[in-house]
Amino acid sequence: MGIQKDLVVNGNLLLSAADWSAEIDQKHAALVNWLRENALDGILLRRSENIAWFTGGAVELRVLTPSETGVASVLVTAAGRAHYLTTANEAPRLHDEEFGALDIDPIVFPWYDDRTTEMALEIAGAHVACDVPTAGFAAAHLYPLRASLRETEITRFRWLGAATGAAVTDVLRQLKLGMTEFEMEAQIAEALLSRGILPSVYLMAADERIVKYKHAVARGRKLEKYAMLNLCARKWGLTVSITRFAHFGPVPAELQRRFAAAAQVNAALLHRTRTGASSAELFRVAAEAYAQTGFPGAEQYHHQGGATGYWEREWVATPEGTERVMDAQAFAWNPSVEGGKVEDTTLLRNGVIELLTPTPALPALASSCAGKEYPATGVLEL
Repeated sequence: MGIQKDLVVNGNLLLSAADWSAEIDQKHAALVNWLRENALDGILLRRSENIAWFTGGAVELRVLTPSETGVASVLVTAAGRAHYLTTANEAPRLHDEEFGALDIDPIVFPWYDDRTTEMALEIAGAHVACDVPTAGFAAAHLYPLRASLRETEITRFRWLGAATGAAVTDVLRQLKLGMTEFEMEAQIAEALLSRGILPSVYLMAADERIVKYKHAVARGRKLEKYAMLNLCARKWGLTVSITRFAHFGPVPAELQRRFAAAAQVNAALLHRTRTGASSAELFRVAAEAYAQTGFPGAEQYHHQGGATGYWEREWVATPEGTERVMDAQAFAWNPSVEGGKVEDTTLLRNGVIELLTPTPALPALASSCAGKEYPATGVLEL
């Protein structure tokens, strides 16, 4: 299939057309092989994250931001053909700005006569899967194909993580006493959107709301001393998660203790995030680490995070979880202790953890496990 353009960001070459094409061709082959293994004639991709994955991040189909699907679908057949199906009002832009450089044929119908499902069955055959529940189609879950990242995906992930970290650092440094959580949210949105990054989760909170609520969506409280910027952000279908904090004046000793504990739990999780480890094993790692740091049972109050990639969390660690860690997979752990929290996006590759959301200008928080350092980020004092 391939793509006939380079990936250029802010005037800088991120991926050559040859490297980008190789990724897309590999995914096309993997999906066709999956179809044949499952005795399917084709698959209709409707979820945005699956289309982004299949096209190497070249295609973004959302018009309605919160929607799981977009303004086109992609059909891949067991014979290796690929088509995108859309309406006449969307077709010109999709050709010019999304699919035009890809070797995927368009199928266009009137905006008032959506024939996506009928055309998929007509083109591919009777046995077609779909990634959203659809009558007459088999169910398809493509996480196993998405989980292990290719080198070109890691290149895009690194750019996204670094750019998101820079945006969060800029906003954190500009916080002012008396500003509202809504204003904090607006500043994060501006910092990300101006970089071409789409925020997908906003959890901006001030003072006691940080301690009281695990998912403290903005409700307009005015900042008095303590601020949290907690967010997820997307580009090319990939998602990163990050949380950072600022405190006006010295950080209280008890809050420092809670951050130190969260950092130690995070270190334990990263140390045990190795190929083959199960979701349940990692849940137990968190539980044991909380107990060892003086906060037994803290794992019961909120999920601890887990695998990420094309969803904010592809899975989270649970007591009975059967999912397993894969090599070249991204993770976002988010241990928290009564207002102290550590959250970053990382990559496991060849037994080594790489931080994807660095914020080197912010205070470092030392933490280790089994003699290995896994530094986290502490609270910025303003």
